[in-house]
Amino acid sequence: MNYRKNKAGEDVSLLGYGCMRFTKKGNSIDIDKAEKEILAAVEGGVNYFDTAYIYSGSEAALGEIVERNNLRDKINIATKLPQYLIRNREAIDKYFNEELERLRTDHIDYYLMHMLTDVVAWNNLVGLGIKDWIKEKKESGQIRHIGFSFHGDTKMYIEILDQYDWDFSMIQYNYLDETTQAGVDGLKEAHKRGIPVMIMEPLRGGKLVDLLPNKAKKEIEEYHRGWSRAELGFRWLFNQPEVTCVLSGMNSVEMVKENCRIASEAQIGDFTEEDFKLIEDVKSYVLDSVKVGCTGCRYCVPCPKGVDIPAIFACYNNMYIDGKSEARFEFARLVGIRKEPAFASQCIECGKCMNHCPQHINIIEELKNADKALRPLPFKVGINIARRFMLEGRKKA
Repeated sequence: MNYRKNKAGEDVSLLGYGCMRFTKKGNSIDIDKAEKEILAAVEGGVNYFDTAYIYSGSEAALGEIVERNNLRDKINIATKLPQYLIRNREAIDKYFNEELERLRTDHIDYYLMHMLTDVVAWNNLVGLGIKDWIKEKKESGQIRHIGFSFHGDTKMYIEILDQYDWDFSMIQYNYLDETTQAGVDGLKEAHKRGIPVMIMEPLRGGKLVDLLPNKAKKEIEEYHRGWSRAELGFRWLFNQPEVTCVLSGMNSVEMVKENCRIASEAQIGDFTEEDFKLIEDVKSYVLDSVKVGCTGCRYCVPCPKGVDIPAIFACYNNMYIDGKSEARFEFARLVGIRKEPAFASQCIECGKCMNHCPQHINIIEELKNADKALRPLPFKVGINIARRFMLEGRKKA
């Protein structure tokens, strides 16, 4: 296993175990199966295990497996504060203590503020005394490293980096999301500041394996390196020095062993010009199957009315890659529940964006199409309710 360093100079396995996708047996996690997979990962050198309060049964399953196999001193546990549920200082302790109990431990190695989408959510926690709380927990040893997981755009990611002396962060990043969400610019900015970055959704939940267009699958299969679709995605990430750890939701021993092999072989700078061309070919095949030829270059923003054009188009395109429900959920996170709304309906058709678009997209018309697809009436109502719940809660706090 290859390792990279955290801020304290400690080794973090290049491959991390994402515990959100443990196999279910009925309504519960199949503990015995998950145990075999975790033990195979530890044997393969994985030392970073990621879970969260809202991953149903995940924390408790991980805690049980770690305890009965005496693994606590051999691994790092990462879990997350459900900041979107927090309304007062007491709630912070309530959720944290519950997580310690579920995980059967007295400390968390990597603790994240879960799913920050904008700086407002962090400021809400600051108003509740989160900075003093973190200081106390770090001094007591109950938290070793503090960070946040992020779903939003590059500008907001960097703004959140500015707010605190973070030990690490976690972003969604893969070769299709290179210029969306925090993106490569956010990744490099964090690295410049010495902040390790953990990667989630490296294969978009398996979609860069199973749902690629047939032309892309064929080109990868015929490529002389002999890499699988999954290996191509992982190696693209492992090639980048700014990436600290890549999470994989592994749910078979065979998958664990294969991913550990890749993370043991891959080196920074391994990728050749030919390898990068393969990635670009695959991306072009994917873009051919989507609705809007937006590359995420962001020349169209800022919009004078605050419309987040790249995020909206990314979600619109994802309806034809990830499916409608997942794309709409992503839209709710990236656009719908911001403090400052960024909906396509705010467009006043000034045309400023179209003057700057290198792809010559009819942005005004495509925004209308995207809004209609992403916000059908029931979903529009749901987003409004979610906005009211989250934003009112922040005001009261």
